[in-house]
Amino acid sequence: MPLIIPQKYRRKLLPETTEVAIKMIKDAFQSTLAQELNLRRVTAPLFLLSGTGLNDDLNGVEHAVTFTIDAMNSQKAEVVHSLAKWKRYKLGAYGIPAGYGLYTDMNAIRTFEDLDNLHSLYVDQWDWEKTIRQEDRNIKYLKDTVNKIYAAIRKVEHLVYERFPHITPTLPEEITFLYADELARDYPELSPKERETVMAKKYGAIFIIGIGGDLCDGKPHDGRAPDYDDWSTINEAGYAGLNGDIIVWNHVLDIPVELSSMGIRVSPESLTRQLEMRGCPEKAQLTFHRMLLEGELPYTIGGGIGQSRLCMLLLHKAHVGEVQASIWPEEHIMDCAAAGIELL
Repeated sequence: MPLIIPQKYRRKLLPETTEVAIKMIKDAFQSTLAQELNLRRVTAPLFLLSGTGLNDDLNGVEHAVTFTIDAMNSQKAEVVHSLAKWKRYKLGAYGIPAGYGLYTDMNAIRTFEDLDNLHSLYVDQWDWEKTIRQEDRNIKYLKDTVNKIYAAIRKVEHLVYERFPHITPTLPEEITFLYADELARDYPELSPKERETVMAKKYGAIFIIGIGGDLCDGKPHDGRAPDYDDWSTINEAGYAGLNGDIIVWNHVLDIPVELSSMGIRVSPESLTRQLEMRGCPEKAQLTFHRMLLEGELPYTIGGGIGQSRLCMLLLHKAHVGEVQASIWPEEHIMDCAAAGIELL
């Protein structure tokens, strides 16, 4: 996505006040999310040993930042992409019962990102995971969880309004649920991203169900690795997928913005199926995958919620660099400065 410079952009907070607002949002949201979903905070790693299968593979093609550890016979470690599988492992290690879970601050470096208004080399998100029962692996439980997360987002949006009344709320009262396969049937002439744009602009906030598996046109709505979200199980609506994305309309940039990727995680059966579908059955021998297949890990639901993206949205900022410190191309910085967009 090319850099977007909104016409007549006017920041609503000075940089110093923005820093105060960022802390307010982060403190309020994580406590509200924890209350809504029965989560407790845990400490997260910045890197993991390579070869364990614990790192999130995202779409299955991105490469992690790696380094060797001198004090451990040059074993290789890699900076996390996210903590999708690590969290499930921790739920099992801590013995957290169904209905309860954990969340953590996840910080990552993604060197492969195209730098623009939404994407940075630095990724910060709340990673959360919750133990569920086998019978909870259904669309109703997924939707109920999404509604609780969306309620937490709107509560914090109104908190921002109370503190800064000139930043008025823009999110709709409810989030609309859509199926990726149904959208592909209704809008065959549009690409998945174009379908997101049409629906997000129409409804303001949407959750698209079924991300990762091939749709009726033979293509996935978007990529997902085969070993965390369940995108192949047929759900109650008759479509594949027990996962999805929370996407909202950004009125400053006039584009859709993904705030969260989440879903019910793979069962032993769907893990085996998805590894075969993606042509990597050998991953079943990795530590995490073997534990899951042998029934040593609980059934879970989980996801990540972008911290900087949420702050950017709720503070009506035009660039993620206004709410986080990162590295940007010099011409990028100059173009933003000329438009009154001050990067931290």
